[in-house]
This record gives sequence, structure tokens and C-alpha cells, in this order.
Amino acid sequence: MKLFQAYYLLIFMSLTVVVTSKEVPHYAKQGCNDMCGNVTIPYPFGIGINCAINEWYVVDCNSSTPYLSAVKNYEIIRVSLINQTITINTPKPTFSDCQNPVMNISQKINIIDLSRSPFLLSRRHNIFVSEGCGNAVMMDHENTVLTGCSTTCFNNTTFDDGNNCIGVSCCRATVPSYLKSYTIGITGLGGNTACGTAFVMDTSSYINRSISNSRSVASEDNFVPISLLWTLSVHDNDQVTCCPSNNKDKLIVRLDNHTIVDSWRCMHYSSYEGNVYLEDGCYAVPETTDTENECSKCRESGGSCNYDSNETIYDIDGFVYEQNSTCSYDKPRKSPLGVILGVSLSIGVLFLVAISYALYKLIRKIKDKRQRKKFFKRNGGILLKQQAQAHPSLIDKTILFTSHELEKATDNFNENRILGRGGQGTVYKGMLADGRIVAVKKSKIVDESQLQQFINEVVILSQVNHRNVVRLLGCCLETEVPLLVSEFISNGTLYDALHNDTNEFPISLSMRLQIATEVAGAFAYLHSATSIPIYHRDIKTTNILLDYKFRAKVSDFGTSRLVSIDQTHLTTLVKGTFGYLDPEYFQSSQFTEKSDVYSFGVVLVELITGERPISLTRFGDHRSLATHFTLAMEEGRVMSIFDGKMIKEATRDELRLIANLAMRCLNLNGKNRPTMKEVAVELETIRTSHIPSMVQKNILPVIYGEDLFMPSYDESTSTCLSFDTSQ
Repeated sequence: MKLFQAYYLLIFMSLTVVVTSKEVPHYAKQGCNDMCGNVTIPYPFGIGINCAINEWYVVDCNSSTPYLSAVKNYEIIRVSLINQTITINTPKPTFSDCQNPVMNISQKINIIDLSRSPFLLSRRHNIFVSEGCGNAVMMDHENTVLTGCSTTCFNNTTFDDGNNCIGVSCCRATVPSYLKSYTIGITGLGGNTACGTAFVMDTSSYINRSISNSRSVASEDNFVPISLLWTLSVHDNDQVTCCPSNNKDKLIVRLDNHTIVDSWRCMHYSSYEGNVYLEDGCYAVPETTDTENECSKCRESGGSCNYDSNETIYDIDGFVYEQNSTCSYDKPRKSPLGVILGVSLSIGVLFLVAISYALYKLIRKIKDKRQRKKFFKRNGGILLKQQAQAHPSLIDKTILFTSHELEKATDNFNENRILGRGGQGTVYKGMLADGRIVAVKKSKIVDESQLQQFINEVVILSQVNHRNVVRLLGCCLETEVPLLVSEFISNGTLYDALHNDTNEFPISLSMRLQIATEVAGAFAYLHSATSIPIYHRDIKTTNILLDYKFRAKVSDFGTSRLVSIDQTHLTTLVKGTFGYLDPEYFQSSQFTEKSDVYSFGVVLVELITGERPISLTRFGDHRSLATHFTLAMEEGRVMSIFDGKMIKEATRDELRLIANLAMRCLNLNGKNRPTMKEVAVELETIRTSHIPSMVQKNILPVIYGEDLFMPSYDESTSTCLSFDTSQ
């Protein structure tokens, strides 16, 4: 009986040992110790070279104390498989002795260098602490400050404990990133308390010491624990089969200098205990996780549960773990009615949305097309067609731009692109898709009179081809207001060049003669060389543009008119600019080619005097520049109103010829005025005979009285120019 009981007890004990051996986890490789003193040494670390995954993970166990032999033989405090960290004791940096404080200390100490090792300073498990009086910073290998803090000390101030380390003799800061090496620098504030220390310490150790001891960490011993993140290489991957199911996470660690360290780790499950880095090092616990519950439901429904191993990114925000499971079936399952209904409704909604969007685009396209046709008709498209029928060759020369092209060219008619504003509209600077710089004239709100003027300008400029007339490129009639596109002239107007005091480039006599000759030649071309004579009707310096070589370009034909060859004049409403307007036209409302000559005469006087056409500083009849010049000529004091630059550069004969030509253009009797062709020829003669190098020899002193030879004029020239119709 006793023998039977002993045999039964032996069998029970053997079974207990077997069951227990299966349930007790082991952390080291077979045949290796997993404890050194009271510290567990789990694989991939190992006590001895054959027990570790590589030489960096070898642990020396001396006198029941573990040391990490590859990293300065630092003492190991603990190894965490879950956090993937190893906590070691490192020497505490010493900056000054508080018994013998140093005034205004400034020291820097290299703490640790892990550059060749697979270890990194873990930002999640360490804290930066400064105790004492002064400023402390943590720097990387390039001396870039990563973090730091400052403390304040008073006389007889004691070090604050860790729980209240908020700036009085103690401060702390987070470690900003994962590091291979770092340096700590400290600067004392001076005084009797200019001493202290600064260090990086494992967070949990710091908290535990603060709770167990009210004194500061700096005053306890000469070592502080820090936690290092350990990483595994691709070569190490071949030596490890994770438990269970060999599930591994790929890790990407970003350092402070934005470099990347690739690593990996075995996945940890709450339903397993032990060392997951050993194939037989873990076992399942009875608790069922939410994932297991989902898998149980999957298996009960006839499916198989599969785990997905997703990439896990490990960056400055710490670990991110995720385990997903999917349920698959060997045979296709019949879709429930709800799924079928949901899919059908989704497809129907998508179809309706697509049809609605297509209808919206179609309706919008039709609406836009109708609107463009409406604008084209309202903006003078019919008139343009009528003009094309009367002059078939004109329409072929005119390019019709789209509204989209011109909106893009002018940045949606940005205010910053405005070149100027006139009576008929606003001019914008633009750039076409082919890179050409253009001027886009946007007319004002359309009415019948402005419509006629706009189409007039298009038709006139379409048939003009002269180097001194602004070239028309095209127009756009499909917008709310009509747009005219012409070449861009870069140097502004003649008015600005003459009267703008900030103009850094003075206009010489040669340039003035060239401009006057070019303008006269352009108007001579318009009056007599075109197939149908063109009267500009608004000649003034603001409508004369200058290019980068100061060549003249006549612009703004909004008020111009085509005249039949057999016509001698136009009877219209008086239009023009005060100061340039022909008095004869003002009184009779009959515009002739000599009316353009009179306006050019005012421009010529502006060129030689530098005066504005209407002066706010002169009074009476002298307010008008034309009248002021005529009176000065009659009284023999014209030299007093010439521009000083003209007197310095011109000879007496040149001044006399130019003044007499201007006087003939300003004759009150239009029949006595020269034609624009005659004016152009005479100006060309004066310009070609002008020799700047000989000017100084023939200059006469400025005198008043009969200083220039004055030809005799008829009675019409002796009367003052007046716009009063009663005279």
C-alpha cells in the first residue's frame, strides 16, 4: 500500500513538473542563464558571447552585478522587452563643488557617445534635469542646443526635490529626440551659490527617487541611470524567430539630425507572457483579448482568422503598434440583403451625381455660349460685321481673343496692372500665352455712343500699318464690356516725359525734333496715305506714347473718323480736349484735316516750351498755351517762353523755323494752316540740318523784344485765340 502511494506521488510530481515547465517562461537561450543577481537578462541580450545575438548585446556578470561590456562596461539596472530599452548606470557629470562654488562658471562635458553602437538615447524614457544655480543646456554633436532650462537661487536656498522641480534651484525638461551622442553645458549665475549639476536620467528612476527621498538626485551618488533604445539589424533578423507566429514589426527611427535608422522588433501580445524573441520563450495566458473574440466569432461562422503584419513607424512621438485581423472563407458567402441593397443604393446615388454633374456642365456651357453671343451683339459685333461688309479686308486683320485668354493675361484685370485711365476706358498691362506683352483696353459701361467709338477704333486701327502708330492686335467682344488688345509701349506718354519732374532722362532738342517729325509723319499718313482718310480728332501729348528708344507711337483712336475722299469736313458734335481744340471747329462744329493740324501745333509748342496746354499759374488769355505762345510771338518775346534746354542746344535759325512752323499751325484760319504732310517735311528738314556739335558757336544771348525775325501775318493771326462763339 505504501509502495503504491509512493509510486502515485512520484507520477503526480513528474506531471506537475512537466505542466509547470510548459507554463513558466524562460528569457535566455537554451543552456544560458537569464538572471544575474536580481536582474533578468532576456535574449537578444545574453550572459556570455554565445548567449547574445551579437557582441553589442553581451553581458558580463561579475559578483552578481551585470555589466554591458560593449558600452564602457556600464552597470545594467534592467532590460525591458516591451519598451525595447536597457537601463544602465552612467557617471553623473560634475561641474563644480558646492562647498567651493566658482563664480560665473561655464563648462561643457561630453556625456556619452553611441555613434557605432546599435543603442540610442530614448527620448520617451529619459528626462533632462538641472540642479543648482545657473543655466543648463543639452546639445548634439554639432553643438546645436536641443533643450535646456534655467534655475533661480536665493541666499541659503536648498535644492528643491524632484516633485517641485519648477525653477527654484531645480528645473527639468523633456529630451526632444533620439540621440547617438550628446553634450551638457552649464553656466553659473554667480554668487555664493554658483554651483550645481545637470544630467539626463531615466524618468521612472527619477520619479522613484523623488518619491522615496526629498533630497535632490544630484546630492545622492555619483551615478545616474539612463535608458537606451536598442535596435536590431537586418542580419540579426535571420537569427530570431518570434513567438508566437514569427510576427515582426518593421521600425523606422528618426534621429535629431533627420537621419533614419532601420530596425525591427517582435510583436508583443497581451495574451502571451515570456520572451517573444525566443520561439519557445512565451506561452498563452487564459485571458481573451478583443482580437481573440473577433477571431472566435470568425471561426464560429466557418471562416479562418488571419493576422496582418503592418509596418510600424517609430519616430519622435514614440511607438505606434497596430494588429489587425481579417476573416476569410474558403467558399464565397452569400451577400446579405442589406449589403446588396446598400451597394445598389450607392451605385444609384453615384449614377445620379454623375448625371447631375454632366447636366450642370452642359447647361452651364449653353448658358455661357448664349451670354457670349449676347455680349458680342451688345458690344458691337453687328456693327463690326457691317464695317466688315463695307471694308471686307479689315475683318481679316483683326484677331478675336477669348475672355479667358485676356483674364489670364491681365491676372483677372488686377488693379496693379493698370497703365492708365482715359475717357473711353482703362488700359491694363498683360502677357499673352506666347509671351508677348500687350496693352488691354477695357471700355467703360457700354452705351450706344461709346459702342460706336469702340468699333470705330477697331476698324481704323485694323487698316493702319505705320511704324509710328500703335499696332492693333485684336479685340474681345464676348465680355460684359468690350476689350481692345494692342502692342505694349514701354516708356509712357509724351506728356509724362515733358511735365514729370521726376523724369531722370531729359529730352534733348534732337529727341524733340525726332518725336515731332515722327508724330507729324504718322498723321500725314493717316490724312493722305490710307485708302480712306482718317481724322484723329484728339491729338494731344497723352495720346502720344514713347517706346524704349523714345520713338513716338500715336494711340487712342476712339474719337477718330473715316472720311470719304470727296468730303472736305465732318459735321459732328464737338469732341476733343480743352487746350488742344481747334477754335474754328469749336465755333462751326465742322472738323477738317486742318483741325488735327491745329492740335498738333499745340503739341509742337509743348515740345519747345515745356509748358502744359492749360496753365493754372497764368491768368486770362495767357492760361491757354496756344494763346500765350501767339501773343509772345506777336510781341517779340518768344525767347522768354522757350524751354531752357532748347535755348542751350538750338541755333537762332532753328528756333525761328520751329516757332514760325508752330505759329502757322496755330493760325485761326484753317485754310492758312499747312497740311500735315507739309509739316512733316519741314520738320524733317529742320531735324536733319540740326548739328549738335555746332550749336554752341551759334547760340545768341537771351534777349527780350524783337529777338526773332517775325514774318507778317494777316489779321486773323493778330486776334487772340478764344473759344467764345460770340466773336
